Amino acid sequence: MRWKGIHHVEFSVLRYEESIAFFDRMFGWLGYQSFWTLDIGYRSTYYMARLPFFHSYIGIQPAETGDRLNPDAHATGIHHIALWARNRREVDDFHRDFLLRNQVKVTEPPAEYPVYAPGYYAVFFDDPFTGIHFELSHTPTIPSLSDLRGWLGALKGEWKRHPEWKEPPWKAGIRRLPSRTDQR
Repeated sequence: MRWKGIHHVEFSVLRYEESIAFFDRMFGWLGYQSFWTLDIGYRSTYYMARLPFFHSYIGIQPAETGDRLNPDAHATGIHHIALWARNRREVDDFHRDFLLRNQVKVTEPPAEYPVYAPGYYAVFFDDPFTGIHFELSHTPTIPSLSDLRGWLGALKGEWKRHPEWKEPPWKAGIRRLPSRTDQR
């Protein structure tokens, strides 16, 4: 097992608003925080136990097709799974030495994604046998000033594209969830 394990898991769900209400209660009770319920080309709500210290998180996005999953059927239902990389070089090495060498379908080659988090760097690929979409991601524990500036610039760019947003995404994206006490 790697030292951090899974980077994040994202599920596609039917009845998105009802699902978010449920997950808000469940994750709020467990002490998680929610962030990034904004539309940046796709709609997703995320939950993390150690916000703002970037670590593993769970994402929920609306499904476009499909039926309710039957866990006993062992059917696929996850949008993608992202694994932690130790550093950017590991992402590049994995892309070159494993994905390309083994002719694995790469959907997005290694690149920076500053809108996601400061210093976010990833490669995206599909499992050749099941079609499950994977990502190998690196997000620095302590981002550089350059990474922070890039992230803030990317968020400002998103804000400009969304005049309907009443406050900046770095404020609007953080949500308070009902705690255990709130749910009594």
